[in-house]
Amino acid sequence: MNIDLTGKHAVVCGSTQGIGKESALAMSKLGASITLVARNEAKLKNVLSELEPNDKNDYIVADFSNPTDLERKVKEWASKNKAHILLNNTGGPKGGPIRDAKVEEFTEAFTHHLICNHVMVQALYPGMKEEKYGRIVNIISTSVKQPLDGLGVSNAIRGAVANWSKTMANELGQYNITVNNVLPGATNTVRLQSIAENKADQSSVLNYEEILSNMAAQSPMKRIAQPDEIANAVAFLASPAASYINGVNLPVDGGRTKSL
Repeated sequence: MNIDLTGKHAVVCGSTQGIGKESALAMSKLGASITLVARNEAKLKNVLSELEPNDKNDYIVADFSNPTDLERKVKEWASKNKAHILLNNTGGPKGGPIRDAKVEEFTEAFTHHLICNHVMVQALYPGMKEEKYGRIVNIISTSVKQPLDGLGVSNAIRGAVANWSKTMANELGQYNITVNNVLPGATNTVRLQSIAENKADQSSVLNYEEILSNMAAQSPMKRIAQPDEIANAVAFLASPAASYINGVNLPVDGGRTKSL
């Protein structure tokens, strides 16, 4: 089985922490050169120093709240470079019931997730087409299969991203470009910690540790995932071994999702 990424270049969004960072490290270890994308330059430099040595490793400082600036910077990069792999990944919307969500929350989440994903794909897929090799992986959520309580805005927007992705897979497959979604379950990230803290603040019964314990108990494996476990799935989908996997939603949740 060929999972060697030598000679391939991966653009990794949200790559200064959590799943994005671990995915960049995993693909770097498999031989890929990496372009990191995030808004904090100091953190980008720190992650850059952790990657396997490669003279093509670099980074782009961009904020997903400003898709126009993101588009300009990524198109400028793509005018001089080609990517074979794109990982779309950014932090999720804040939690809360959908009935209380403000319209601006939907607009902001739609911009961060679907619009910026689209900007990245439009800038990079022509190079993949020329190279006759493309792997687009989107980090979404198991909520596209089973909506999660207390994450109303996220549930709605993640579903839109999943359908956008499936449509893109149908259109780009003919160019040997695959488009797949990784759906993490509860994973030990800053995002999960924030969700647990918010739930603890709103609860008069459970504290932070108890909420984390309840999250772990929802998985048949009775634990929360580590970010590198999600990254392993990303790296596989980015590899030559995954050449005929296209348009799928892959839960990496220890079996928590009840639907098929």
